[in-house]
Amino acid sequence: MEEVLPPLRQARRPQGNEVTVATTAQPTKENFFARIVTLYNQVIAEMKKVTWPDIGQVRQLSIGVIILSLFIGIVIWLMDLILQQVLVRWIPSLFGG
Repeated sequence: MEEVLPPLRQARRPQGNEVTVATTAQPTKENFFARIVTLYNQVIAEMKKVTWPDIGQVRQLSIGVIILSLFIGIVIWLMDLILQQVLVRWIPSLFGG
């Protein structure tokens, strides 16, 4: 089996890529209500960063969704109509039904 990093084992002096372990202090446990307030403040700060659409964009996208929904509904209705004709009326008539 081939070794993955043979050049690193042959190095004689430090290569500048040493790994050090950082220890972190354990965070203090806040009470429930302090965490709720902190969460609320963070949510408000993030909501201020949001770029909200103007009324023109909302209207345009809403009309697009309505038109797409109507189109898909019409396609499903046509498929149902065609399949009903084929499966319920034409195929049984072929077998004398």
